[in-house]
Amino acid sequence: MSKPGLDGRHRNKDGEISGKHGNTLVRTLRKVYGQGFAAGYPETAKLSEVMFHLNETSLSQLRRDHETDHLEHKIAQASK
Repeated sequence: MSKPGLDGRHRNKDGEISGKHGNTLVRTLRKVYGQGFAAGYPETAKLSEVMFHLNETSLSQLRRDHETDHLEHKIAQASK
């Protein structure tokens, strides 16, 4: 999912999510999205390590929350 930039190029929203929240552990994201998030990956893996291998369901959840500015809050709540 991308949006056109000022010069007509598109920004990769997935890269933006990974860059901003890349150090977040899968364990934390499973507290937010359920145990099926990033299925097949260890809970100690970082989002940046699995981001581009996520299934469509997990990726859609991340994109939606990132685009609505809810992702950061949800991660903070789950990290407590």
